[in-house]
Amino acid sequence: MAGGGAAPPPKQEELQPHPVKDQLPSVSYCITSPPPWPEAVILGFQHYIVMLGTSVIIPSALVPQMGGGNEEKARVIQTLLFVAGINTLCQSFFGTRLPAVMGGSYTIVAPTISIIMAGRYSNEADPHEKFLRTMRGTQGALIIASTIQIILGFSGLWRNVVKFLSPLSAVPLVSLAGFGLYELGFPGVSVILQLIRILMWLSHCSFIYILSLFLLTLRFIWLQVAKCVEIGLPEIILMLIFSQYLPHAVNAAKPVFDRFSVIFTIAIVWLYAYILTVSGAYKNARTKTQVHCRVDRSGLISGAPWISVPYPFQWGAPTFDAGESFAMMVAAFVALVESSGTFIAVSRYASATIIPPSILGRGIGWQGIGTLLGAFFGTANGTAVSVENAGLLALTHVGSRRVVQISAGFMIFFSILGKFGAIFASIPLPIFAALYCIFFAYIGACGLSFLQFCNLNSFRTKFIMGFSLFMGLSVPQYFNEYTSVAGYGPVHTGARWFNDMINVPFSSKPFVAVLVAFLLDNTIQVRDSGVRRDRGYHWWDKFRSFKTDSRSEEFYSLPFNLNKFFPSV
Repeated sequence: MAGGGAAPPPKQEELQPHPVKDQLPSVSYCITSPPPWPEAVILGFQHYIVMLGTSVIIPSALVPQMGGGNEEKARVIQTLLFVAGINTLCQSFFGTRLPAVMGGSYTIVAPTISIIMAGRYSNEADPHEKFLRTMRGTQGALIIASTIQIILGFSGLWRNVVKFLSPLSAVPLVSLAGFGLYELGFPGVSVILQLIRILMWLSHCSFIYILSLFLLTLRFIWLQVAKCVEIGLPEIILMLIFSQYLPHAVNAAKPVFDRFSVIFTIAIVWLYAYILTVSGAYKNARTKTQVHCRVDRSGLISGAPWISVPYPFQWGAPTFDAGESFAMMVAAFVALVESSGTFIAVSRYASATIIPPSILGRGIGWQGIGTLLGAFFGTANGTAVSVENAGLLALTHVGSRRVVQISAGFMIFFSILGKFGAIFASIPLPIFAALYCIFFAYIGACGLSFLQFCNLNSFRTKFIMGFSLFMGLSVPQYFNEYTSVAGYGPVHTGARWFNDMINVPFSSKPFVAVLVAFLLDNTIQVRDSGVRRDRGYHWWDKFRSFKTDSRSEEFYSLPFNLNKFFPSV
């Protein structure tokens, strides 16, 4: 070229890869640095809105099958929110101390529906009495199931397992804790379909009954999502605009559009849904379509009391069944594994150091106490870390513990003031499904980010990562499809406890993925000197003990000087 010359050689720093970071540097407010009170209150309310999705979806799917109506559904949602607020406060003060919202668990839905389908409840003619009896059976199973989380957490057993977790084996666990919930995103709540498939063989029902429940669930999903694309799709588009484009186009002095994008977009789409409702867009639609798409047909506002405080055993004394308790214990263990991955993601997005195994065990123990509280109060569900709220930490760049504690206050407050809480709980579910597309993606990406600690040029790394992720998706798909066709799981012996022990865990994507990765990572070429660095284990060495990194005291120490009485190891 005329007048041209050779391009200057690239600078040395341009040739270097991005440095490894054990804390995220771009978080505006980390776990111990709260934002100003006005901003913290708004952010706390935003967390409350986000966690409403799971709190409404689970009871909306379970309570009608239990025999309950709108009043029972509203009370169960109210109780679930009340217990979630208490559990979130306990977790933030005495558990991991991370800004983790503790909500309902989709994993627990499977054995819950198994209890609903039990033969001793099917002959009950009075729907309300059937609801009470089913709820009491669920409470009894959850009381027994909570012990496995409490024992593994507080005894130190789970701590000793997590010590062998490297960044490489954490990748599939955290990634599929987010990506594994893809069916809750654009398709809506179809993950409930998979859970119902699991319990088909748990209850050993006839194929005709299984097929009828299968079709009933398909109708629930179709009416909730396919008929409401006009609500869910605008929410996704607006979230992308507000959170990713507007902040750079406006160049505001303070982050407003991205930090409060959930409130902005829900308000806009909710108003849009209201206009569709009053304009008669759903006037000739089927009843179920109106229930899920209209803003005035959820039945929550009319069914909720003005003021009501949930209390233990409000549905009556729990009842116990050995088989149901065992199935619930298996689900509680799977929920424990999945929550461990979400705790790791929360520590990352809160700009804390990687959570020490002893702290993770302490958090799992308090998760068990949360499941026990849920059983006492009668939520018909267990407790797990809210994946969507963990994703909200990433969206807002705010990982403050105080914000989550404020959100817990909103949960308790609006659960007591039933009518006011029901107004927010009546947000159309497709709006929440749209939000999940972004929040779950953030958690999945967080898992992939741990590959920065690993040697990606190693064939060992490539195999373990790829194989575990593939099997984490493929094996549960096989188990679920097999069950939907045969009416029972691939493992079908005369010993029901053995069938449950294999079939239930292997239908969980994060569980299968981390099991494969954990076993391979701790058995393949572990004696080779370079493997330790390839798997990234040396990066996390200083976090294996609470005392080997000075920052652990700042992020994870107990308040009120309780570390003297309950020291972390």
